[in-house]
Amino acid sequence: MTTKVLTAHIPLPLAEKVDQLATRLERSRTWIIKQALSAWIDHEEERQRLTIEAMADVDAGRVIDHQAVQEWAESLSSETPLPLPQ
Repeated sequence: MTTKVLTAHIPLPLAEKVDQLATRLERSRTWIIKQALSAWIDHEEERQRLTIEAMADVDAGRVIDHQAVQEWAESLSSETPLPLPQ
């Protein structure tokens, strides 16, 4: 695989944690950073996908009224909780 060098200024406490992990896991700093960056990118891509999906639900009118959700949540601590809003 072709690679590209990226440079970043990292706060010292974070860099020290990377070094500690590298030592504990017997891996290189590069491996630790690649794993972390890959996980973050996967997380952000999933967040974007879910946001687009949620916006499509809103556009299609598949929403639950905020007041209904709030009343349901408040009822959960009562003796007669409301059914889940639809």
